[in-house]
Amino acid sequence: MPLLTRGILLAAVLLLAGCASTEPVWRERAQWSLEQLAYETAPELRPEAYRSMLEAFEQGEAVYLKQRDAEQADQLYRLAFQKGQLLKMELDEFRAHQLAEAQRQAEIERQRQAEERKRIEEEAQERKRKEQAARELAAAKAAQAEQNAVALRERPASYSVRRGETLPQIAARPEIYNEAGLWPLIYRANRDQVRDPYQLWPGQVLKIPRSYSREEAVEARRQAGRR
Repeated sequence: MPLLTRGILLAAVLLLAGCASTEPVWRERAQWSLEQLAYETAPELRPEAYRSMLEAFEQGEAVYLKQRDAEQADQLYRLAFQKGQLLKMELDEFRAHQLAEAQRQAEIERQRQAEERKRIEEEAQERKRKEQAARELAAAKAAQAEQNAVALRERPASYSVRRGETLPQIAARPEIYNEAGLWPLIYRANRDQVRDPYQLWPGQVLKIPRSYSREEAVEARRQAGRR
């Protein structure tokens, strides 16, 4: 066999051997990307995108294992890898959005709790203020009642008529009733010596009732109004 022919045959054999041993360079990367994305729950979060990547990889496997076309298979593996990269970016953005939303919700909850604590504190302060005001009012009423009792004890139980005075004038005096309309109380207590509330004698000593009911005061005012 001529030397040139032998050389051509040897080159052809080496070329065929090289083609037969060539493996797709993108296959391992695409396979690793699929596994990584599956671990990151891409099939659940982005099922369509993950399925598209898986289909490209499976097509590459069919071409490589059945048709033994490493070059065509590598293009499909590379396509699957590129889809995986895009899916990885989409998942990262999705998780970043989830994290930002979780932080936003946490901040909203923190503000809500702070406002709730503030509301509770304000309500407690308002309740204390009202309780203090109620105590002060009760103390003021008690003090006023005591003053009234002292004043009542200090008021005279009798009165000496002055010239020209009438029962309404006497009842209107501050130390008596401070109200002219209560003169019938004095009149009823002194019927034995008073016939006309408008005609009194100087020097008459009148009894001044101090213990009388609210109903008696109302009746006295009604009677005074009829005069």
